[in-house]
Amino acid sequence: MQNVKTTEEVALGIRRRVFEHSMRNNGGYLSQACSAAEQLAFLYNEALNLGQPTLPMIPRPFSGVPSADNPDYVTGAGYNGPFEPHYDRLFIAPAHYALVAYATLIEVGRMAPEGLEMFNKDGSSVEMIGAEHSPGMEVHNGTLGIGLSTGAGLAWGRKRRGETGEVCVFMSDGEVQEGQTWEAVQAAAHHGIDNLWAIMDVNRQQCDGAMDSVMEVGDIATKLRNFGAVVVEIDAHDIGAMRQAKAEPHEGRPLIMLAHSSPTKGMEFLQQRFPRLHYVRFKSEQERADMNHAIAAELGIDPINYGQ
Repeated sequence: MQNVKTTEEVALGIRRRVFEHSMRNNGGYLSQACSAAEQLAFLYNEALNLGQPTLPMIPRPFSGVPSADNPDYVTGAGYNGPFEPHYDRLFIAPAHYALVAYATLIEVGRMAPEGLEMFNKDGSSVEMIGAEHSPGMEVHNGTLGIGLSTGAGLAWGRKRRGETGEVCVFMSDGEVQEGQTWEAVQAAAHHGIDNLWAIMDVNRQQCDGAMDSVMEVGDIATKLRNFGAVVVEIDAHDIGAMRQAKAEPHEGRPLIMLAHSSPTKGMEFLQQRFPRLHYVRFKSEQERADMNHAIAAELGIDPINYGQ
């Protein structure tokens, strides 16, 4: 699917959409847009080989869980294209990045802007914490740490079937606090699952504040290498560096790109909230107004008229 926007333009558009949504809805996942905009823009706009969407541009309501009585159930993966052997597959492991992922789908023409108006509404498939039926989601990743295992399992199966499409996992650094993540890396290296690659948003933040205040994780890169991955460390906001990292040879081993990011990139006003940045809900109408004007200026747009 060809998008006419540059990856840099997509990243800026992601931040603007998440900011506007947050202003209108009295809060949102602003820091995730700051840290991950370039990463998701890079994945959707140039790194992944994805086919045309197979689901409606305006998402359907939640149709219920899979069951014998619900034969028409589909996952949100259709927004990433069809399940064909030559197309890549994407798993978004941190489900709380859903708002940023939806904004990305809109920016690259895979979902209509009206879809974001359904965000977190009763009966909507556009969930606040992305579920398997949410746009762009293929599996339920609400339990942090299972995404890489899911991707590794699918990649192993695809390799055994001779499929040429790769499997990519978008991760957050909070997942290295989960043992299953390390098991997945070790298993992928042991089984030679080299059609698997991941990009990890290393923003050093989680829901309870700065990561090291919750549990120190040490040198992630060295640990991942010791478990068998090929690791490349990059500036998460340098798209050229992402391109080079993606080209890193990793025969017989998974590739993991550690994208060191800023949770206030493009919205430096958020520094006033540091380190409590996981979900920004305004403390007062004055803070909301101040943030609206300050961040709008940073993003090069007019302040949001959230009174309507």
